[in-house]
Amino acid sequence: MKLVTSLTSPYGRKVRVVLMEKRLPFQLQVENPWLPDTPVNAVNPLGKVPVLVLEDGVSVFDSRVIVEYLDTLSPVAHLIPADPKSRMVVRGVEALADGVTDAAVAGFQERKRPADIQSPDWLGLQERTLFRGLEALSEALGEKPWYLGNNMTLADIACGCMLGYLNLRFAEIDWRTAHPNLAKLFDKLMARPSFRETVPVA
Repeated sequence: MKLVTSLTSPYGRKVRVVLMEKRLPFQLQVENPWLPDTPVNAVNPLGKVPVLVLEDGVSVFDSRVIVEYLDTLSPVAHLIPADPKSRMVVRGVEALADGVTDAAVAGFQERKRPADIQSPDWLGLQERTLFRGLEALSEALGEKPWYLGNNMTLADIACGCMLGYLNLRFAEIDWRTAHPNLAKLFDKLMARPSFRETVPVA
């Protein structure tokens, strides 16, 4: 398998962490999807990363689709529960974390535009979404060690990748002080090789 992604993509990091936790061998192809002639367009018509290219050349894209497929390939570290209710909890937290990531990415891209054409309304919308999402993620975790049970799941991975992206692009947001339980979870995740080896660097 080949994973086409950028090293700063939080969605790509989520897939890389899952690949490492599942101990699945893969080739990493680093690309910039923002370039007009990016090779990403050849494997994903949407021009987005990450993209998982299978041995038969089939492209799998959208990180949620990729990680669900990967979780079926190895009995190591089941990250998505089979039980319907538990599965709903894990995928729901993943969707929430990805939604916060979406807002952060949208805000970052808007801030890259010249100041005189930036939309304060759009930035405000993304900021409010981001902070509401952090509140909801903190509330869902509570005082539990993990989002579900006594083991790490995809829910924790998705949240950790989102928090890592905030550290990269929005260092001014003091989410650690506001949500110490998320900080505790993040520190626990960062003790794992899969997180330490995928830290995004601008």
